Amino acid sequence: MAFVDIPDGSSGAVPGSEAGARLVWYASYGSNTDPERLACYLRGGRPVGAVRGQPGCRDPRPPARCAAVELDGAVYFATESAVWSGGRAFYDPDAGGRVLAKAYLVSVEQFSDIAAQEMHRTPGGACLDLTEVLARGRSVLGQGRYETLVCAGRLDGLPVLTFTAPWGLRDVTSFNPPSAAYVRCLAAGLVSAGVWDVPAVAAYLAACPGAAGHWSAAALTDLLDQAGPQGS
Repeated sequence: MAFVDIPDGSSGAVPGSEAGARLVWYASYGSNTDPERLACYLRGGRPVGAVRGQPGCRDPRPPARCAAVELDGAVYFATESAVWSGGRAFYDPDAGGRVLAKAYLVSVEQFSDIAAQEMHRTPGGACLDLTEVLARGRSVLGQGRYETLVCAGRLDGLPVLTFTAPWGLRDVTSFNPPSAAYVRCLAAGLVSAGVWDVPAVAAYLAACPGAAGHWSAAALTDLLDQAGPQGS
């Protein structure tokens, strides 16, 4: 797993450090690559282009650090998003290839609340039990679309965690291309890392199953150009 630290102008304070909170890296490969989108999961709110908002975390503070990461595996688009319409992004760590993502340093409490919102559960409850995912690399909490936890590696000695579907890329019989609003948010988030330029991100997403054959690299480049520097 390759990574590059992203200067974000934060104070460097560790979320929840005064309470001795455990820390993890939350790796986003979907729309939460966009820091404004992630802020809706932390503080609450509805991101531009989405039809539904999020309640937010009990601890709304921003991540202590952010890093651009490349994970082993593949991203693909399938099912139908009620928030964006079009296909959702899923991660298969066992598929060949590389995944462009952004990792955010957060407390276990914050990661649990972000995951709860993705799992359509109410945030603010008990923190996730990470014992199995840290020991085995995967933990299936349910059969929902984002109810499988994955440990993609370690960064600075801390686990890099994300969530995905319980099935894999080879199990998908019907892909679904992402909507313009969704793929624009995802692409703009990756470009904002400052590590990958627009052509690299456009080529990467255009090759992902579900987007391939529907979104060309040229069309994605045009979409980002229309979005402007903030991708909104």
